[in-house]
Amino acid sequence: MTKILAIVRRELIAYFSSPLAYIVLTAFLLMQGYIFSIIVSFLNNPMTQAMTPLRLFFGGTVFFWLFLLFTVPVITMRLLAEERRSGTIEVLLTSPVTEGQVIAGKFLAALLFYIVLWLPTVIYVALLKQHSSIDLRPVAAGYVGVLLVGFLFLAVGTFTSTLTNNQLIAAILAFAALVGLFSIGLIEQLLVSSSWIRDALGYMNLWTHMDDYAKGIIDTRHVVYELSVGLLFLFLAAKSLEVKKWR
Repeated sequence: MTKILAIVRRELIAYFSSPLAYIVLTAFLLMQGYIFSIIVSFLNNPMTQAMTPLRLFFGGTVFFWLFLLFTVPVITMRLLAEERRSGTIEVLLTSPVTEGQVIAGKFLAALLFYIVLWLPTVIYVALLKQHSSIDLRPVAAGYVGVLLVGFLFLAVGTFTSTLTNNQLIAAILAFAALVGLFSIGLIEQLLVSSSWIRDALGYMNLWTHMDDYAKGIIDTRHVVYELSVGLLFLFLAAKSLEVKKWR
């Protein structure tokens, strides 16, 4: 655990020493501020007060998904690709740490940075709670969903970062993989409702998952899917790193 924490600390220092981290944070807060203004307008409109505007905050708009699809590759692209480009990956892998510990440390650092992105949004929720009678249960479930989907997406990005020594290519690969995961929900809509394939794809529909979380529903099937697929990609990342070690 000490070795993993040392890697986490090293990666977090690298994140917050980069101007890119603050650009991502600023852009994210601007987007969430825009969504917050939409929610306020919903709450001030008697015609829409009966709706659940907080769903906009947790995956209810295309902005949420677009930003995740672009931000996660930026967060993860340097994790292993930069180590390979600079040659420090050999030093890291010849030190007394396993491939699994390297992946765990780098992934946890990315996850912590992702959580830091979301922390300021609690202020928006506090303001809404102070001036309206919002139910905090869907809010809590929404944040659980944000964490789980982030876990899955970041695991995919960590894996793609092991495949190349070029950060841009790593980001493109992550983006393509995440678009593929997200598109499962769109494919589901095109299939016949009675099709068993549609049911299977529906189980993997992340848009539906986030919609349930935003309603305050934490479905264990969604949780199992996001954690299991995320852990699978982390396992593949460790194996990919192991292959690179013996080349």
